[in-house]
Amino acid sequence: MATIREQYPYLYETHLHTAESSACAVSKGAAMAKACKEYGYAGIFVTDHNWGGNTAVDKSLPWEEWVDKFEQGYLHVAEEGKKLGLDVFYGYEAGYDGTEFLIYGVDAVWLKAHPQIQTATVEEQYRMIHDAGGLVIHAHPFRVAGYIPKVRLYPGYVDGVEGVNATHSNSRSRSHNDVAFDQNAIAYANEHKLPITAGSDMHDTNLYGGGVAFKRRILSAQDYAQAILSGEDYVLTNGEVWFDKTGNKI
Repeated sequence: MATIREQYPYLYETHLHTAESSACAVSKGAAMAKACKEYGYAGIFVTDHNWGGNTAVDKSLPWEEWVDKFEQGYLHVAEEGKKLGLDVFYGYEAGYDGTEFLIYGVDAVWLKAHPQIQTATVEEQYRMIHDAGGLVIHAHPFRVAGYIPKVRLYPGYVDGVEGVNATHSNSRSRSHNDVAFDQNAIAYANEHKLPITAGSDMHDTNLYGGGVAFKRRILSAQDYAQAILSGEDYVLTNGEVWFDKTGNKI
């Protein structure tokens, strides 16, 4: 009988930070790309912290200049990924006073053309990203940490929930490690019939191996968005345990 990895050979890291663009990250983009390729990922989404979160880019810069500098982490990952045969996709993690959302399907060109996203509410963000054909995933919604004043939920303004965050449940994690954060997120997603995704929330090259695995190659960030929204077949992992797309262990 085929193993899960054989059935779903295309594993994607959906939550990853670089030192160029996220102040909390340790490793730079090229190093992250090399580590992910060596681990066996088919591709990765670079989701650095945006202007509302722990960005490494000076927030006082003019908008277009800020976007250019913010893109550097992604560009360095993508440059190295091209050499290695690793697919790399643009994304970001939007911050609202500790409540965070993973954004997929827009890029630096779109950001430059939509400066109003800087002051958009959670509800406005959802509409803008949707109009662009993108995807909004609530990142680690039940995480308890000093930088998160309180849990705030927006079931009507997200497309899905990061129900498996390897930082919470992988045995090698040394921060935010509490499996209840994931259990609560999975229960919440299923209660509201929202798709569940998985990622590692990596800030350095000591990879946990979490992510979403498909039977086929993902072609773009928009393709990933449609795969999640359409209910395509996929599985989830924290790098140690596999789950079906409803969050049940396989």
